[in-house]
Amino acid sequence: MSEAEKPNILVIKLGALGDVVQALGPMAAIRRHHANAHVVLLTSAPFADFLRASPYFDEVWVDTKPHKLNLLGLLSLRARLRGGKFARVYDLQTSDRSSLYFKIMAPRRPEWSGIAPGASHPHANPKRNAMHTVDRQRDQLAMAGIEDVPASDLSWVRADIARLKLAEPYALLIPGGSAGRPAKRWPVAKFAALANELTAHGVTPVLIGGPDEKGLGEAIRAVAPRARDLIGKTGFADIPVMAREAGAAIGNDTGPMHLVAASGCPSVVLFSAESDPKLCAPRGAEVAILRRENLQGLGVDEVLRVLFAREGRPERAGRGTKRP
Repeated sequence: MSEAEKPNILVIKLGALGDVVQALGPMAAIRRHHANAHVVLLTSAPFADFLRASPYFDEVWVDTKPHKLNLLGLLSLRARLRGGKFARVYDLQTSDRSSLYFKIMAPRRPEWSGIAPGASHPHANPKRNAMHTVDRQRDQLAMAGIEDVPASDLSWVRADIARLKLAEPYALLIPGGSAGRPAKRWPVAKFAALANELTAHGVTPVLIGGPDEKGLGEAIRAVAPRARDLIGKTGFADIPVMAREAGAAIGNDTGPMHLVAASGCPSVVLFSAESDPKLCAPRGAEVAILRRENLQGLGVDEVLRVLFAREGRPERAGRGTKRP
C-alpha cells in the first residue's frame, strides 16, 4: 500500500501529563489496530516532542487551542482538520473543546469515537464519569471495535541522564502538584523529614518537578541538605529513565508520578480529599496509594512503612541492589 492509499487516522489527546501517560495504552492499541494507516496525533505543545519519540504516530500536530470566539483561529484549525481527510478520529480527550472539533469538521465529518453529539462511535456508557480513566478509555475503544488495550508502556523512552550525576542508591521525591490546589500536596516539612530519613539509611533523595516548583526544592534542602534538588532540571523523557534506576518514588497526585509509576518504579502516591484515586490514580503492580482527607495528618513513619513494607530494608532502594 502506497502512502497515498493509506487511510488517515487522528488521535486527540491534549493533556494533562497524567492523562497523557494513561492514554499511552489506548494509543498503542489504536496504532496496532490501524497498522496500515497514517496515524496523526493532535496534542498540546508541552507534550509534542515527547510523543513524537513514541512508536505510535506518523505525525504529531500541535493544537494552539484557539478560543471559541477566535474566529480566525477556529477557521485555521478547521481547515487543517478537514485537510487531513481523516477516515476516523479517536477523541481521547473527550472534553467540550475536543467535541467542538467534531462540530467544526462539518459537513464531511469522519467516523468519530468520543462523546460529541452525533459521533458515529459514541462512548455511550452512562457510567463513564464514574470510571477510572484507564477503564473509561478501554471501554470507549471497545465500543469503537478495539478490544485489546494494553497498559501504558514507557520502555520506548530514551534519555541521557549522565549529566545529572545521580548517586546510587537513590529515591525520587515529587513534592509538587497543582499550584491552584494546595490541599493535594503533602507538607514540604514532611518531605524534608522523609528526605532525612532516607539519607540516614544510605539512600539519596532526589527531588524532581517543574520549573515553577523550585521553591519547594529550596525549602526541602534547607532542612535536608543532602537531598539532590533537580526540580526544573529534568524533561519528560528524563523522568522514566531516572525511575528505571531508582529504588523507589514518593510523591503527590501529580503528572510526574504517572511517568514514574508507568516505568515500573516502586511508588507511593499520596492523595487527599481533593482527588479520587478510584478515578485517576497511577496504576501498576508496584504502585501503592496512601489517602487521607487532609494530607497534613499523614505521618512520615507511615509513608516509610508502606515504602519498605516488602523487605523493611530502605538501604536496598537502588540499582544493583534488591528493591524494597
